[in-house]
Amino acid sequence: MKLTFRILIVLALIGVFIIAALMYIMPVYNVWQQEMSGKAEMAKAEQNRRILVEEARARLEAEKLNAQAEVERAKGMAEAMRVENNTLSKTYNQYLFIRTLEKLADKGSIPQIIYLPSEGMVPVMDLTNPVPDKVPIVK
Repeated sequence: MKLTFRILIVLALIGVFIIAALMYIMPVYNVWQQEMSGKAEMAKAEQNRRILVEEARARLEAEKLNAQAEVERAKGMAEAMRVENNTLSKTYNQYLFIRTLEKLADKGSIPQIIYLPSEGMVPVMDLTNPVPDKVPIVK
């Protein structure tokens, strides 16, 4: 009986020791867990902010490149206009005009074009009347 009583006392002391240890460890563990959770949330927020900043930088760089491309396109158009206006002959300019009209007719944008060569280079567009036999048709 004394041996059993001693085992019960030892078990009771071990139980009290475990309960006391848990009473001390659990609050410390909860504080540590909350601290780690806060650090994780802070790291995630910082990473999200970095992502947003990088996306904004990428958009800015893309806009700068688009603006540079637009400037280059405008320079090219200005150069082409300068070449066409200053160095091309009147006949070649008439050819370019007629070719543009042909492209529009091929696309179906203009159903019928009657071209009468004149000094003003004004095309006659007649959408309702039949075309006379002796007028050349540009298609």
